[in-house]
Amino acid sequence: MEETEVVRALGALAHPARLQVFRALVVVGQQGLTPGTMAEALELPAATLSFHLKELMHAGLVTQERQGRNLLYRAAYDRMDGVLGYLTAHCCQGAECLNPAATAACC
Repeated sequence: MEETEVVRALGALAHPARLQVFRALVVVGQQGLTPGTMAEALELPAATLSFHLKELMHAGLVTQERQGRNLLYRAAYDRMDGVLGYLTAHCCQGAECLNPAATAACC
């Protein structure tokens, strides 16, 4: 993953509402969520949610699929994995990390 893509993804997540939206999509998994469900659960106005979803899609962190009359949003796990991989590549310069339990859980 390129540095500019990582910066775009991290920038998109650097807003409390977008982070909440992304986390909600990660938690729900591949079934995804409709905008109405997200707006209600996160107590966000529809227009605000739409703006944040657009920003997350622009960063490649969220996908959108039309199912009948509804739009379904999902977290883009491959992109999320790419960002995490970029951030943890060459962790601790190959030496044992200070917190081996945390490293084992993520890597």
